[in-house]
Amino acid sequence: MTAPKGPTLTVVPNAKTDADPSAPRVLQPSGWPVPKGYANGMTADGRIVVTGGVIGWDTVGHLPADFTAQVKQALENIAAILADGGAKPEHLVRLTWYVVDMEEYLGNLKALGRIYRDVFGPHYPAMALVQVVRLVELAARVEIEATAVVPR
Repeated sequence: MTAPKGPTLTVVPNAKTDADPSAPRVLQPSGWPVPKGYANGMTADGRIVVTGGVIGWDTVGHLPADFTAQVKQALENIAAILADGGAKPEHLVRLTWYVVDMEEYLGNLKALGRIYRDVFGPHYPAMALVQVVRLVELAARVEIEATAVVPR
């Protein structure tokens, strides 16, 4: 019998969390290119905090027309939900983005990167991006779901 061929899995060290082995860690199969702006996978031990689909409206229900402004507010809303659950952005293990226009997302990558780092810092969990026909709120351009794991 021969050993199966394929990539081996590497847990990528994170200088901020190496002291806590239960903190979320990036999974990076050996030989795979390192993704930019997201992780292929994450592992963590602890208490799970999840959000529903979060859009970019403010506390009075105002939704900006601009896509990047909606993303910024949605990320800030997620940060507020995480904080209410005792989590921080560095506890994020997964984000799923739903956008109504993929070209709008791709055309704003630099601005989105700046907004993301301003709100969540340099922590990039596993992410998925899905284009949808529409969202429940007609004026919403983006909706994001988040999963975080708070170390024990």
